[in-house]
Formats: sequence, C-alpha cells, structure tokens
Amino acid sequence: MIRLAVRVRREQAELVLAELLELAPAGVEEVQIGAEEIEYAVYGAPGELPSLPDLNAAAGDALVQISTSQTEDDWQERWKRFHRPVLIEAPAPRASGGRQVPALFVRPPWEAASAGRESGVQEIVIDPGQAFGTGAHASTRLCLELLLELAALERAAGPLVDVGTGSGVLAIAAARLGFAPVLGLDHERESVEAALQNAAVNGVSIEVRRFDLRREALPSMDAAAAASPVVVANLLRPLLLELALGMPWAPSHLLAGGLLGEEVEEVASAFEQRFALRLREQRHSAGWAAIWLGPA
Repeated sequence: MIRLAVRVRREQAELVLAELLELAPAGVEEVQIGAEEIEYAVYGAPGELPSLPDLNAAAGDALVQISTSQTEDDWQERWKRFHRPVLIEAPAPRASGGRQVPALFVRPPWEAASAGRESGVQEIVIDPGQAFGTGAHASTRLCLELLLELAALERAAGPLVDVGTGSGVLAIAAARLGFAPVLGLDHERESVEAALQNAAVNGVSIEVRRFDLRREALPSMDAAAAASPVVVANLLRPLLLELALGMPWAPSHLLAGGLLGEEVEEVASAFEQRFALRLREQRHSAGWAAIWLGPA
C-alpha cells in the first residue's frame, strides 16, 4: 500500500481539500504539521492514486511538498483513528437567566456510545463519509462550544444557517439544541449527501443545499421567521471575508471558525463594520480560533 501525501499551507488548506476530494472521492487523511502546514494523505495501489500533475494543479500556490511512502495495509483503520469522539461540556448556568443546555457527545458510528447519555448529554453520531468534520477537529470543537453558549443565552432559538456544513455536524447540533429551521449549505455534492444522511441518523430535520459562496448570495430563510438567522461558518479566512462582503442581510449572531489566532481581528472587523456586530467571545485551541459576534 502506498501513502501519497500533499503538504500545503494552512491558510489555504480548506480550498485545497475541496480540490483533493474531487481527485480522491474515497476521502483523505488530515494531519496537522506545526502551526503553518496541513498534510493530506490518500492510500492505494500506484494505479489507483491521483497523478502528480493533478495534485500540483489541485494544491496550486498552497503546495509545500508532495511525498510518497510505503505503508501497511491498514489505512482504513488509520482513517478511523483520526476521527475520534469528542465531549463538548455544557456551559455553566448564567446568573442573568437563559436556559439549561445539554453537553454534546459527538462520535463516529464505529465508536461506542457515551456512558453518560442519560445524565444531560445529547449524543450525535456523525459519519464523515467524503465530507469534512466529525467534531474532532479543534476548529469544529470551538464552534460547538460557542454554539452551546449561544443556545444557553437564547430563550427561544430561532433559524440558523450553517455555511460550509460539511458532514452537517454543526447544523445537526443546532437542530438538537432547538434552532429551527436549520439550513446547511455546501459547495460539494458529497457533503450535501453526507449531511442529509447524518441528519436522518440523528432524527433531526434540516434542509441542505449546494451553494457556491463565491458566486451566489446567501439565501434568505423562511420569511415567516420572527428573527434574523444565526449564521455559523466554519471556514477559512478568505471565505469568511467573502462572506462578510457578500452576505445580503445581517445575522442575529455570527459564529465563525477556521481562523488562525492572528486572523481574528481582521475577520471580526469585517463583520463588525458591515453589520454593526460586536465581538462577544473568542476561543482558541491547537492554533485555531473561533469567534462569536452579536448585536452591538
């Protein structure tokens, strides 16, 4: 078995991942290399792997290195070990009111159920398939933490849009926390299918559509909704800045992940200036950051 690895600059990693999934639809392994680089790897026999010219074109200016190595025939188990279960603790009750929300235990289907399911833990089962995200990535965990904080603040959760939904983990968590209606948007057909399948497994109703952030305006929610939607966007800096410029309406709250620490101020300012939002909270983990912006 051959392992073909593509190392790219972190700030463009998500864009490269989308291109690589076109070449390797069975999925890729992601490994964080220091603070500046991400490595994506695919496994297979020589004739089954993408060609080097295709990989060069897919990675573009983000490319750092391409390498191949022999590996044991256990890549499927290695891929499963990358997607680990994660427990997102419930926030402490607020003195000013709000509501009690559960902790979230997010796991892939091959991992055992949470032992504490009966004690205020909502379990979410996410099969990543060919999509991004089971909850194990630091950026996704930070967004889930902020989503719990927002849900605890909102006495009546309203509509929510998840931009770049991937496997649907954030949209599904939002539906479990009472947000409705929930709309997931993603450019990749595989992600739309994975999100719908995961929603069905978890017994929640969400709408999922294909959407190209660079070419389409963010769709409006149900006109009958009493409040502007919350927007969740676990994307990288370039796409978040495009969202800030092109979003045709102001969100009630914005949760944005996929940021490096030094990118927080720039992205927060873009939304603050356009929609008069203010930075309520930011969280950091493993070099990644997520922010929560709300009404000024």
